[in-house]
Amino acid sequence: MNMDIIINAILQGKWFMSQHARVRAGQREISDADVIVALLQGQILEDYPEDPRGHSCLILGHTPDKRAIHVVCAQDPGGSLVIITVYQPEPPAWVDEKTRKEGE
Repeated sequence: MNMDIIINAILQGKWFMSQHARVRAGQREISDADVIVALLQGQILEDYPEDPRGHSCLILGHTPDKRAIHVVCAQDPGGSLVIITVYQPEPPAWVDEKTRKEGE
């Protein structure tokens, strides 16, 4: 997974949010636009090539109002980007937006 694949999928409109991501985004007041902006300007923090759901990654991005959000995404067999979950990196799991707490 790399940012070029992610950005191209977004620009081509080949992306969708899983039901889990849709629920989590709603609970956390993260809009689709927030997710898109974060992905287009984000950076990969963690890569998960052995993820059972398929090769995925964790992206750090920022919303238009400068909130840090994490987006976990993967590419489905058809080439679309699947948003698996979205959340704001917060304690206790995260020390800061880039640093996972040890043992988490």
